Amino acid sequence: MKKMRLGLSMRYHGYHVAAWRHPDYVPGCNVDFRSYRDIARAAEAEKLDMIFFADGVAVRGTDQPEGALSHDMRNAELEPLTLLAALAGSTDHIGLVATASTTYNEPFHIARKYASLDHISGGRAGWNVVTSWSDQEALNFNRTENLPREARYGRAAEFVEVVKGLWNSWDADAFTHDKASGQFYDPDKLHVLDHRGPHFQVRGPLNSCRTPQGRPLIVQAGASNQGRDIAAEHADVVYSVSQTVEEARAFYADLKARAAEFGRLDNAPLIMPGITIYTGATQAEAQARFDELQALIDPLAGLNILYTFCGDLSGHDLDGPLPEHLFEGRITIGSGLLAKAKAENLTIRQLYESAAAGFTGRYIIGTAETVVDDLQHWFETGAADGFNICPPILPQGMADMSRFILPELRRRGLFRTDYEGATLRQNLGLG
Repeated sequence: MKKMRLGLSMRYHGYHVAAWRHPDYVPGCNVDFRSYRDIARAAEAEKLDMIFFADGVAVRGTDQPEGALSHDMRNAELEPLTLLAALAGSTDHIGLVATASTTYNEPFHIARKYASLDHISGGRAGWNVVTSWSDQEALNFNRTENLPREARYGRAAEFVEVVKGLWNSWDADAFTHDKASGQFYDPDKLHVLDHRGPHFQVRGPLNSCRTPQGRPLIVQAGASNQGRDIAAEHADVVYSVSQTVEEARAFYADLKARAAEFGRLDNAPLIMPGITIYTGATQAEAQARFDELQALIDPLAGLNILYTFCGDLSGHDLDGPLPEHLFEGRITIGSGLLAKAKAENLTIRQLYESAAAGFTGRYIIGTAETVVDDLQHWFETGAADGFNICPPILPQGMADMSRFILPELRRRGLFRTDYEGATLRQNLGLG
């Protein structure tokens, strides 16, 4: 029976915008390695496929409305590759995936760092490919504004090609270590990339031998047309942000069809929509957990979430509708939220409350049975190969998965009882 793939996203120690205001939240845990270690070990004990760290290279977001940025929890976190290297030594099986931008990195750096993580972890590394859209990031890299959209995606497509080429610098058996002859490696099994393109000139080879997985996994998280093309050709896993099962099925079918055009007929890439889960022993308990966090949302923090998609709405009635001109959306990740606002006739307050409740805007409130009913429906009707769990608050969200959701998934035969292989690629069924 086909098994559901599950990852745990660990950014901010919780995806609810007010998680840090909850009485159980421990100040400083966002930079405390022991907190991350304990959650990663708990996720591994439950046989989750991977843990995932989103990342940005700036305090992202402008101070709009004025004073809002000081209410944002996303302004102090550990650099994810450093953190994952440490977690590699504290875990044995779970996959280790982190974001790195193709806009503000160089291919050789990324190829080398993720190859090293794959070696350190024994074959569990994955690179989440993104293009940076924030001008705040541009200001940290000798720019006054971000690259235009087409330039970002053109650079990203070539960037991935170069990184994959560098990961193929050495055959698996290139290093002979022949002490008698003095030959350390077979020169016929070394491949110099010598890439020359519109964005990059990279000679290579990579000064790292082939990794335990052959190469680290490539993960992609963009829903734009250009992002889908990159994912279809290169990605092993895609994180998506679909709001409805119909939208998810359309995305799933489109991406699998694009992948087939590149000759990929092995069901790759795996598609894992994001989901935030509020659960408990009863529906009332699940609702109470949701309501407790919702009551902690500061309006400034809520409006700051919407600023990227909608601009400054502080001059509007929070309990009134969104201005009509906003429904075009500003970036792809915001289009689903705005579509939801229009379809459900949400007020400004209701929209930021929905966005605050889960990073993707999609969340479920319910018992194990009702939550798993939803996940199973998506999984079995061509909407998802699994899910990227974005818990509202950690470590409580992982504990709730262990207590409620995972036992029900296993009862239905939908999730593993043990890891199938030694590497992330093997555990995902990708060979």
